[in-house]
Amino acid sequence: MQVAWSSPLPHSIPVRRAGNATICSNFVRHGRKPMRTLWTIGLAMVMGYWGLTATQQAAPAQAKAIKLFNGRDLTGWKAYLADPNAKMEDVWRVENGILICKGEPLGYIYTEKDYTNYILKLEWRWAPGKPPGNSGVLLRVHGEHKIWPRSVEAQLMHMNSGDFWLIDGAPLVTDPEYIDKNAERHRWRKKTAEKPAPEWNQYEIIVQGDKITLKVNGEVVNEGSGAEIVAGKIALQSEGGEIHFRNIELIPLE
Repeated sequence: MQVAWSSPLPHSIPVRRAGNATICSNFVRHGRKPMRTLWTIGLAMVMGYWGLTATQQAAPAQAKAIKLFNGRDLTGWKAYLADPNAKMEDVWRVENGILICKGEPLGYIYTEKDYTNYILKLEWRWAPGKPPGNSGVLLRVHGEHKIWPRSVEAQLMHMNSGDFWLIDGAPLVTDPEYIDKNAERHRWRKKTAEKPAPEWNQYEIIVQGDKITLKVNGEVVNEGSGAEIVAGKIALQSEGGEIHFRNIELIPLE
């Protein structure tokens, strides 16, 4: 590689650069350092690009949301009810885009498809003008259909949303401080973020690998690990009080 020296000018220090002498006739004038500044800017741009690239690789595009409830009917859902003579339409109906559960008899509707890793979002409220009651979202339901099937329940009981209930032996490790001493399978939420009845509330439930995280109205209220990694149904309980649901959607995760 040839080395070119620039011609000295008054009050200047020649700068040696490899390559063409005309291109490299840069000088440090009057104590100022333009070349160092340019190199600093260039390095910052390169590092910024590398950082952006790494971030893009670490956060792949999120899958498209799947509407589990179409706002018109119960397509994609089945029912299990404690009363063998009861039908789905006796307990569940759709009005003005809202899924309404009468609350009795005991039972649940569940997705026809199985899901393993996902973000589940839904909104719920207790029926206006009626006393709030109990319900829940059952996650990774598998095994025999019964009252109640093996699953992890994200509680919806009024002012208790965010609790975990471990049903039929389903495992989950949570903070020992929040284990109910009177019912070991009940795990208290760490905070209450629920709005009073009959306002609408939002659940965001993240199920990924052995971890489950519950968010109520945007706030993390409970989380656990050690869950069974199995494909299972998602179910909504009929458990004693009229409850309304809307905007039920699922985003699959890897």
